[in-house]
Amino acid sequence: MTIARNVFSAGAVVGLSFILAGCLGGGGGTGGGTRPAPSGVEGTWIDAQGTGLSTISGGTFSTVATDTGQKLAEGSYLLSSPTSVQITGTSLIRQAPISFNCLLVSGNQLNCTSSAGQQFVLTRRA
Repeated sequence: MTIARNVFSAGAVVGLSFILAGCLGGGGGTGGGTRPAPSGVEGTWIDAQGTGLSTISGGTFSTVATDTGQKLAEGSYLLSSPTSVQITGTSLIRQAPISFNCLLVSGNQLNCTSSAGQQFVLTRRA
């Protein structure tokens, strides 16, 4: 089992869920109920297996299992650029540190690499 899978799949391991900060800003207009297109790495994301739902917002991240809602991982993140994020934390399933870097390659896809070199993809959840 790869580290990424252990972090996202070992109980829906470290998938990055990000609550879209760009959509949380004020505005107060009567925009007809439409939301702006998501931007940046903050928001809600799901791993390729559909087992982990991750959220990154306000400097923290957490991942929960999609089937049970059990928290699988938690930690913090640092934006390296508007499209790059460094995440560190703890796998609550394995009681072990986790670390990975992700790059926003499109508005809806994060390509991530763990500190051990394992690669995985996260897809933005609407």
